[in-house]
Amino acid sequence: MSPEWQKSSTARVLPPARPRKLAKVPFVELADGRLQGVVSSGSDIERVYVSSIAAGTFAYACSTNNNRPCGGARGGYCNHIRALVTEASLQYGSERVGRYLRVDTGDGEQTAASLLSGMTGTRPGQDESKAAATVFSRFLRHLAYLELAPSTAPLPEMQWFPPTRAVA
Repeated sequence: MSPEWQKSSTARVLPPARPRKLAKVPFVELADGRLQGVVSSGSDIERVYVSSIAAGTFAYACSTNNNRPCGGARGGYCNHIRALVTEASLQYGSERVGRYLRVDTGDGEQTAASLLSGMTGTRPGQDESKAAATVFSRFLRHLAYLELAPSTAPLPEMQWFPPTRAVA
């Protein structure tokens, strides 16, 4: 017998573990074997950073939306990556983020701070920096959906399945 979620054409949406600050980290996701997202710059309102941490290896990348490397991500996690982990912990819960990234904190209770301290052997990642364009593109796609007027009509780009009846 297949699970209930496999019988549905919709995905289950989990509510956030706690409210988070969308102005600082407007986009965060656990996808493609990484914790990744978009983090606002603290100094320039028109600049955002695309940050990511790979699951298991904890290799990281942080660069602007124009692919300029983050100046703070030298030899360790920058403030953008720290903010990403903090907001992901609020969005998904620290336990889920820790399981996804395969972080062993050694203690029973996980927090964003314990996740960051549990990710040892960090190094800049080559593959993670290549993913920045994909992450930023997903972020822009999410923004485009926010501009749509509320409607119950289907969106053409969301219709993945062929029609059930033949068209004459």
